[in-house]
Amino acid sequence: MNINPSKVVIIGSGFVGSSIAYATLIQGLCTELVLIDSNQDKAEGEVMDLSHGLPYTSPMEIRAGQYGDCRGANVIVITAGSHQKPGQTRMDLAQQNVEILRSILNQVLQVEQKAIFLLVTNPVDVLTTIARTYPELKAYRVIGSGTVLDTARFRYILGNRCQLSPGNIHAYVVGEHGDSEVPLFSSVSVAGTPISLLCRECSGLCGADYQKQVTAEVRKAAYEIINRKGATYYGIGLSCTRILRAILHDERSVLTVSALLDDQYKELEVALSVPSVLGKEGILRRLPLSMDDAENEQFLKSVQTLQESVRQVKFK
Repeated sequence: MNINPSKVVIIGSGFVGSSIAYATLIQGLCTELVLIDSNQDKAEGEVMDLSHGLPYTSPMEIRAGQYGDCRGANVIVITAGSHQKPGQTRMDLAQQNVEILRSILNQVLQVEQKAIFLLVTNPVDVLTTIARTYPELKAYRVIGSGTVLDTARFRYILGNRCQLSPGNIHAYVVGEHGDSEVPLFSSVSVAGTPISLLCRECSGLCGADYQKQVTAEVRKAAYEIINRKGATYYGIGLSCTRILRAILHDERSVLTVSALLDDQYKELEVALSVPSVLGKEGILRRLPLSMDDAENEQFLKSVQTLQESVRQVKFK
């Protein structure tokens, strides 16, 4: 099998960064994987641990590096940042992580400007919007992980309720990656059949309020996991690896990544998630949203939430 040379750099070797690295290794997505962390020993330890699995995976060079090693990367994944601490507001966290992001970009852009930048650190939509202000970075090559994980949670929950494989459920979550995100029930389908038709024939006990219940479950999923184990990382690790695969394999896959909306959504001027076609050049195009009136109202509220968050960060 011919292997196309590809290089992925992951900045941040915490739970999320190392989970992305592990999933990338297992799937054999690239031929060169570089981990960078402010704690060099942590990055080196993760590399040692990952490397010991190489006899059972596809050939890959894995190493710890510095910012200079970003040169020539196909994709640079940024997971570095602070986690929310007790008593700390979401906006305090946003401001702190924006400063960390700026520090990283100021160093990386000295050696590499053509790579696709995949931002994962939260609040991901705010950071993706800020990153796009750098003139060196093209809009279609600055991508946030967005609601790719939220969409997976939505499909998983619906699959459990409908007793179907989540992989056969076509459903999307759009808007902010956060409390104002919008699961699009009106366009959910299974094998081309709208879920509303399946519900009519179903003898299940979902009830009339099942959409509110599912929406709450999707939005609260991260909080529930954090309350039980302190952090979420496996789900986002796999979600980001799915994004990497779409890019590195030039799949033209549709994923709800976050990016600055400057085409049919140009008046919004913030990064948020809509169904987007991904390939080796980054975001190739965005698909128009199919929403009913209630979903459209929720989407606009999500936009307003993000706009206010970005304004607060910029003015501090």
